Amino acid sequence: MRAVVVGAGFSGIGAAVRLREAGFDDVLVLEKATQLGGTWRENTYPGCACDVPSTLYSYSFTPDTAWSRVFAGQREILAYLRATAERYRLVDVLRCGVQVLAARWDEAAGRWLLETSDGPYSAAVLVLATGPWHVPRRLEVPGIEKFDGPVFHTAEWDHSVDLSGRRVTVVGAGASAVQIVPAIEAQAAAVDLFQRTPQWVLPKPDLPVPGALNRVVDWVPGARSVLRAGQYTLQEGLGYAFRHPQAARLLEAGARAHLRLAVRDGQLRRQLTPDYRLGCKRLLTSSTFYRALSKAHVRLHPTAVSAVRGNEVVGADGTSVHADVLIEATGFHVGELPLATALHGTNGQTLEEAWGGEPQAYLGTTVSGFPNLFLLLGPNLLGGSTSAITVLEAQLTYLIAALAHLDQGGHRSLHIRPAAQAAHNTAVREALETTVYNTGGCTSYYFTSTGQNTFAWPWSTGRLVRRLRQFDADAYTSDTPGRPLRLPAQARLQSGDRTAAANAEQP
Repeated sequence: MRAVVVGAGFSGIGAAVRLREAGFDDVLVLEKATQLGGTWRENTYPGCACDVPSTLYSYSFTPDTAWSRVFAGQREILAYLRATAERYRLVDVLRCGVQVLAARWDEAAGRWLLETSDGPYSAAVLVLATGPWHVPRRLEVPGIEKFDGPVFHTAEWDHSVDLSGRRVTVVGAGASAVQIVPAIEAQAAAVDLFQRTPQWVLPKPDLPVPGALNRVVDWVPGARSVLRAGQYTLQEGLGYAFRHPQAARLLEAGARAHLRLAVRDGQLRRQLTPDYRLGCKRLLTSSTFYRALSKAHVRLHPTAVSAVRGNEVVGADGTSVHADVLIEATGFHVGELPLATALHGTNGQTLEEAWGGEPQAYLGTTVSGFPNLFLLLGPNLLGGSTSAITVLEAQLTYLIAALAHLDQGGHRSLHIRPAAQAAHNTAVREALETTVYNTGGCTSYYFTSTGQNTFAWPWSTGRLVRRLRQFDADAYTSDTPGRPLRLPAQARLQSGDRTAAANAEQP
């Protein structure tokens, strides 16, 4: 194949659409699961929904979905992805149930050689679209394996378990817990939430969107684009506060007011009030979480879990509660690329060995020593307010431009210069030093065990989009010209030359 995309979530589907629109027909998307969807296929827990407005959390090239709510739920997002795949006929290039086991760069052939559960594959270009929220982080405490009842992670929700009338313990107070607790408290006899660290929570204006409004937005020319731009501006306002910690105080005041209005109990409010700056961790939004915690049968335990003894969940402060069901709302191993241990570059070194515990890439996209490899939503690209889809589409523009450069030069492969990658990452780390991500006084999944922030982008999303708009060939070297990666004629034409492109001869 000319290009193999690994993963069929938002990133993989978007990559397949853009590559085929650019004229690449010999593309395959390999997905280890039996169906597409990525994180929106895996996470089916009650209350699962997006925390970015629906209009912004969708592809710009497929914006005309009639979302039922301002913030779409998991089922609606998954249906959107399926509809997009059907609209662009991705069934022709999608191979579900195929797991990539390893990949090795073949210098002589100038290709990636893949070992998969379906046998060997070969690709000139390898695109990793496996996503940062992929590998569940399990609760690792003594005795959990002997818990006498159902135990499952939020990303592996067991729908056969009926929570009605049962005592449910939820461990973790991040994004999934904030959505789950309000969704299950009405059916459970009791809900105990173990919170290691309190979170900043802003109200979430999750309102239903009338069908009539959607029809009006579709009818008025440019209305949906204006709506998308407005939502983007609001999100970027949050991002500005994260880059300028003093501005975050205004958001903190709003979050405190939200807490005061929702929780009357003074002790509970103190337990829910963070002692670090807003934006230091992932910002959460909910208009139902605080109200749920105020119910008589819901209890907050402001402590980590230290052990499980039979049906007792024990906190680090000595708290002990009886549980019938234990739910791990403990997040993911963010930044740990699933294939990093089995992806071998030019010198045989794996990606994990090259990173040495600190993932880094040039513009979060290409990695020195791994030619023709493109990471989607890679290191230091996201932030606390950015829509991942905006970042993804900017990267796809860069990917298409990189392949056009290969075609025009008649080269087989592109290698990011080590100096260019090092200079970029030095600039990123220096810029992060003044952001709330680094100075907010908390620990978060933004950081590796070595203390490096390898998750956040320290500037505006607009700056990222501009950086990725054009391929900067000077940052790369190319190998000795070999068989060119040819682009069809229409991919080299300006987007306005639709008629000429339609009549162009296909290779």
